[in-house]
Amino acid sequence: MPNVSKLAPRDAVRLDHSRVQDLCRQLGLGGAEDVVCRAMEDMAGRLADISRSAQVSTLPQMRKTARGLIGVAEQVGMTTLARVARDIVTCIDAGDGVALAAVHARLMRVGDRSLCAIWDTQDMSV
Repeated sequence: MPNVSKLAPRDAVRLDHSRVQDLCRQLGLGGAEDVVCRAMEDMAGRLADISRSAQVSTLPQMRKTARGLIGVAEQVGMTTLARVARDIVTCIDAGDGVALAAVHARLMRVGDRSLCAIWDTQDMSV
C-alpha cells in the first residue's frame, strides 16, 4: 500500500493597514470602526453565499457575489482576500470547474484567516 500524505494548506493573508488608516482620517475613529465592522459582517455573509452557490452550482450568482466581495475587501485593505475572490471570477469566466473547486477552498481558508486577522488588529492604534 502506498504512503498517503495529508496536505494542510496554510495561506498567509495580507492586510493593507493604510486603507484603515485612510478611513480613520476621513471618517474619524468611530466612523472607521463602523465601516470595518459592517464590512466584516458583509464579507462573512458573502463568503457563506459563495459556499451555498458552489454547493448548488449557481455560477452566475457565485460570480456576482465574488465581485461584490472584491470591492468590500479592497475597501478595508484585505488584499489577499480580494485577489482570491478575483481568481474565483476568473475560473468561472474560463469555465474551469476543477480550478474553481480548488480556488473556492482557498477562498474559504483565506476568508476565515482574513476576518480573524482584521478582528485581531481591531484594538491596535492607527
